[in-house]
Amino acid sequence: MPHTHDAADAIDDAVTSHTAGVRALKVSLAILLATTVAQAVVVALSGSVALLADTVHNLSDALTAVPLWAAFVLARRRPSATYTYGLGRAEDVAGLVIVVAIGASAVVAAWQAIERIVDPQPVSNVGWVMTAGVVGFVGNEAVALYRIRVGRRIGSAALVADGVHARADGATSLAVVLGGLGVALGFPLADPIVGLLIAAFILALLAGTVRSVGRRLLDGIDPALLSRAGHALEHVEGITRVERVRLRWVGHRLQGDAVVTTGAATLAEADRIRDDAEREARAHLAHLDEFSVVVRGHPPHDAPPRGMAV
Repeated sequence: MPHTHDAADAIDDAVTSHTAGVRALKVSLAILLATTVAQAVVVALSGSVALLADTVHNLSDALTAVPLWAAFVLARRRPSATYTYGLGRAEDVAGLVIVVAIGASAVVAAWQAIERIVDPQPVSNVGWVMTAGVVGFVGNEAVALYRIRVGRRIGSAALVADGVHARADGATSLAVVLGGLGVALGFPLADPIVGLLIAAFILALLAGTVRSVGRRLLDGIDPALLSRAGHALEHVEGITRVERVRLRWVGHRLQGDAVVTTGAATLAEADRIRDDAEREARAHLAHLDEFSVVVRGHPPHDAPPRGMAV
């Protein structure tokens, strides 16, 4: 996404990011709901527990768009006396909801599969079951590509996690096809066994999602972003040392601050260095909203000037 040195462009960037995120959620919600309805019809006709597990998982994936959508809307609200930093963290909370939804779908899938292994039931309309699996794969892969691409572009870990979730759903849909093939070849237990494998796969996916969302909630940051910010500050004329750089994600926007040392001899020069440093940081880091720089130096003044510490 284009990004200039003007701080006002950070506002435009934020608005564009919010709009792109909400659009991605609307489109993916419509696709997944259509896919889920189609699969549910085949489940009712066939009694396939593997397809039921996949359908439940697809439904949970579709519904995770709702809290994430609400989080994007809340994030655009202005700060208040109670929430002085705004509600950008709502997106990270929505990530937790996604984690719970993934876990719940794994439990439902495993329970249904175990029940069917203990009490086997015939699977009918195997051809339709396999067709529904293919439909599930195509729908989920399309949603995954869209969510991941938009999520990475706007810096939303929750949206990327939701996209990875959809991609896993696509893989489980292909597993349904394999289960149907096993039934067609005369091995009826293939269907519930595949359902159990789907549940295990969902749990494996859950570990990576928890790690991603949890890091955001604990203000974790990719070290490469810190290196990029430090590199930008080091090349600002007048800065002799970068003492500290801090960054954190608030939803899909970055905030941060830095402390630098300079040999500025006047207040005007110190102010110029601080302004240049903040512009350079915004120019080198996409999704950066608030970034403040504290300049440390020893100007010849009786009292420390604004923005400087002695």
